[in-house]
Amino acid sequence: MAGGVPPHLRFQAMLSLMLAVSMATLDTAIANTALPTFAEALNTTAADSIWIVNAYQLTMVAAVLPFAALGEIAGHRRVCLVGLVVFTLASAACGFAWSLSSLVVFRGLQGLGGAAMMAVNGAMIRFIAPPERLGAALGTNAMVVGSCFVIGPTVTSIVLAIAPWPWLFLFKLPICVLALYVGWKSLPDTALAAHKFDGLASVLCALLFGTFVLGLGEAAHAAPWPRVTIELTIAVVCLVWLLRRQAGHPAPMLAIDLFRRPLFALSSLTGICAFATQGFAFVALPFLFQHRLGRSVVEIGLLITPWPVVVAVLAPIAGRLSDRYPAGLLGGIGLAVLASGMMLMATMPPVPSDFDIIWRMVWCGIGFGFFQSPNLNALMSSAPSHRSGGASGILATSRLTGQATGTALVAACFLLSPEHGDIAAMWLGAAFSSVGCATSFARLRVMRSI
Repeated sequence: MAGGVPPHLRFQAMLSLMLAVSMATLDTAIANTALPTFAEALNTTAADSIWIVNAYQLTMVAAVLPFAALGEIAGHRRVCLVGLVVFTLASAACGFAWSLSSLVVFRGLQGLGGAAMMAVNGAMIRFIAPPERLGAALGTNAMVVGSCFVIGPTVTSIVLAIAPWPWLFLFKLPICVLALYVGWKSLPDTALAAHKFDGLASVLCALLFGTFVLGLGEAAHAAPWPRVTIELTIAVVCLVWLLRRQAGHPAPMLAIDLFRRPLFALSSLTGICAFATQGFAFVALPFLFQHRLGRSVVEIGLLITPWPVVVAVLAPIAGRLSDRYPAGLLGGIGLAVLASGMMLMATMPPVPSDFDIIWRMVWCGIGFGFFQSPNLNALMSSAPSHRSGGASGILATSRLTGQATGTALVAACFLLSPEHGDIAAMWLGAAFSSVGCATSFARLRVMRSI
């Protein structure tokens, strides 16, 4: 039973996971696109409506590592299925929300379910796919995520063209139920850890990442410094308390044991740098295209699309290559390409043609596409199998932390330079990619020393 699942059930198990991941990813893209619609329908301001997105993201980043730790103790299968049930019920509740406050609460519950699924997603794939096919399976996962980001705005437009906004949440229910049914029959049981779940550590971990991301975002938006200082101080206190409480623990929630493995630590840092670059680009480019180049909202969507499309196409190819070639090499080349692509975006002609923009976006997509799947493979395979849950949690946390960091720093760029913040963000993204490129190539030296 290679990979932990009989061959005839592997497709069903992967199908269940990919349906669940696609719904959680699509939910993010849909909510971002539909914010103006939500604000108008719920009679609220644009600024307040952003909490519809923030509630989901903050809950996810706060809950990922506790759920990853719970997966090692209670079983990854159980956490994944319970998360899918919570996500499904919360999606139904969002469809019947009667106010901004109720929608924000239900979106937080959605984030809780999404965090449970994302926390164990990488671990489940590791137990489903045979070792020699792990890179290809993770590449499929990356392809699904990339595809959902591509179709998210289109799906939003189609749903809103034929139905009111609640159907943005309700249309996903049959797909979630199908994922639950298939997953119940096919997802494998995994070995359970002997230690108990540390409730206090989970609270500290949630407060650590929740207040860090919240404080980082508010600092970038020039919130009052006393409030930002309190939030970041809470994050530091929780970090110190968490490290002291779990010192010597066989499977710490913040996976300090895994960070002692150079390949794992470098892969995590590489991931944070790359996803921060993605955050820089996907937040700053709409401003660049609209304010500096005068493009319409429809044109902006079409001009950004080549990046995720190329990532979706290359992800399974890069995943298969990572089963044969070092992730440090593939990821390093990919991030070097991405860094050059961000520089090319920053130095576009004053009045670029569509072709000038599109080929640069394709170039960035090629770079990110060759980084993502090999890095996922390196991160998951560098952890022992009994710590797959911890590795899966760090994988999701690296992505969320990187994106949150990039988004916050874009806001800081605009705060420091309202006129040139978009260009500054492109250069800063290139710098982050360059650091990620260096850390990725550093993995080659680590591999030679093993």
